[in-house]
Amino acid sequence: MNELSGHPAPEARVSGREAGLRTQREPGSFRDRNGSVFYRDGAIFRSLSPEALANWQRLRGTQFLAGRMAGGSIVETRDGDAAVAPDAAGVLEHARIPFVSYPYEWTFGMLQDAALLHLDLMRDALASDMILKDATPYNIQWQGVHPVFIDIPSFEPLGRGQPWVGYRQFCELFLYPLMLQAYRGLDFRPWLRGRIDGIPAEDMQRLMSTRDLLRPGVLLHVAAQSALQRRYEGGTKDVRGSLAEAGFDKALIVNNVTKLRALVAKLKPGRDKTQWSDYDRSHSYDAADLEQKAAFVRRAAATRDWRLAWDLGCNTGTFSRIVAEHAGQVVSMDADWMAIEHLYQREKAGAGSRRLLPLVVNLADASPNQGWRGAERKGLAERGRPDLTLCLALVHHVVITANIPLADFIGWLASLGTAVVIEFVGRDDEMVQALLANREDQYDDYHPENFRALLAERFDIRAEEPLKGGRRQIYFAEPRQAAG
Repeated sequence: MNELSGHPAPEARVSGREAGLRTQREPGSFRDRNGSVFYRDGAIFRSLSPEALANWQRLRGTQFLAGRMAGGSIVETRDGDAAVAPDAAGVLEHARIPFVSYPYEWTFGMLQDAALLHLDLMRDALASDMILKDATPYNIQWQGVHPVFIDIPSFEPLGRGQPWVGYRQFCELFLYPLMLQAYRGLDFRPWLRGRIDGIPAEDMQRLMSTRDLLRPGVLLHVAAQSALQRRYEGGTKDVRGSLAEAGFDKALIVNNVTKLRALVAKLKPGRDKTQWSDYDRSHSYDAADLEQKAAFVRRAAATRDWRLAWDLGCNTGTFSRIVAEHAGQVVSMDADWMAIEHLYQREKAGAGSRRLLPLVVNLADASPNQGWRGAERKGLAERGRPDLTLCLALVHHVVITANIPLADFIGWLASLGTAVVIEFVGRDDEMVQALLANREDQYDDYHPENFRALLAERFDIRAEEPLKGGRRQIYFAEPRQAAG
């Protein structure tokens, strides 16, 4: 996987020569020795080996590439300045992805659409006698709600008798997670977050019941795959060579891809309602209060254009859409996957925004730095710090539900260097009373006076306004500049 966010990690190693050129290697792209990503002066480049350069030149001559780039489903790529990597056989320059995300932050529908894009690109490539050697969702990023394939060196010529070597990877990282939620009603995200290479066929088979063997695709893609892997794991037999000798045909790959696409397209998530999935209908605001809150957010958002905004605890994205009118990119995050699924599907069915990226994120347990040396996958802030952050009807959940001290939360926001639109929900509000009903009240820090003092200590408060008859208070605050 290669990250194309244009926000190089601060821990990336920079050689003396590179430092003079302001060049940084992307620590997450080391797995592809033929096409590693680096950043220079804010632009995104990829160095190519001789083999990767030859593959790119062939790919560039195919009929599908230009159309896919124009439509946005393959990242816009062109030949780069060879001087930025003089030791490489070739250089590519890629368009920037506004914010990198990972499949364990996606909804079911997002992973499904990413899988369908991968299979469609496989069919395109096969029609031009090429193939995708990798089949990982980490090769797909998002422009808003539009999936974008980013790993250009993954395309290579299809050799005689060559099988689809990415099939196993497709199953472990795309198909099995989707089946897990569709057939067993289990959230796939912890499985993908817990193992960077996905769900092994053997583990997936253990998770399936005898009845599940009758479900579409399980017998062929799970049970048979597990049996084959046990048979050939650790063996010395040249499986690829044997397939070539047996006359393995491209039509077999096309047939497999076509059937997989039909299978993936029919899968549906096992659960259809979660705590906040109907938030638009069940929130505690009446129409007048909701419009007052929206107007406050609109005025704050309109104070300037924001490069990157976060909406933490976004629910189904009502306020994300307001901020998107004044932001280059809004990352809308909520722990409730179905609320985010509703947001994703609504955006797809509507304008199809390229400015609003929905992600499933539990702020109290957000995606960490992980992978090799903790740099292969990055935490939220390392992928791009926001200029504006919405925290609406969120603070009481952070303090009371997640048991995070109020001062810690405000301090974390301040460390981002972000402006905030933040709402304090008072103890006399029914939402807070519901949270406190069945737990010991040990939240001495959760009071409006303390909240405002903590906010004013780290931020300059530009505007504030009572909501719901004074039971809530909303603030717009900007980061306090350090003295000197």
